[in-house]
Amino acid sequence: MKTLRVGFVALVAAVTGVFVAPAPSMADGDYYDACSASWVSCQTGTRVYSTAGYCETIVAEYGSTRICVDYDGDYVYVYDGAGDQNSAMGYISNNIGDVLDRHCRNPYGAGTWARCNFDWAEAGPKDVSAGIRFSSTSWRYGYLWTFSNY
Repeated sequence: MKTLRVGFVALVAAVTGVFVAPAPSMADGDYYDACSASWVSCQTGTRVYSTAGYCETIVAEYGSTRICVDYDGDYVYVYDGAGDQNSAMGYISNNIGDVLDRHCRNPYGAGTWARCNFDWAEAGPKDVSAGIRFSSTSWRYGYLWTFSNY
């Protein structure tokens, strides 16, 4: 009976481990060292095939990354415009609220779009940048525009 109980406990632990997922910041944020900070939100985007919102493309020096921001839905879309094996990145920063930096990563390769769903404070300006990730400590972002929806 003792062996059965140990086996049952091991089975319960294994099944529980399958259903308990890490917190989104840990699951998505392992691509950037700063993602563990409480004021930073990092997401790996969901692959999508269409976009919404206002869009701009950053120059080739920053991976020809295209970013779109849907102000009403707090969505960020990131397009990977370079076949360089680096992830395209979108970055939204602001100075109001608990989360000040939001990083959206597109790991799906050249010619693909990814969408991240952020929840930011409506008040205050937000800066939009785009670029590429070289490693967990090396990035290159370029500023594109500022928006505010009071």
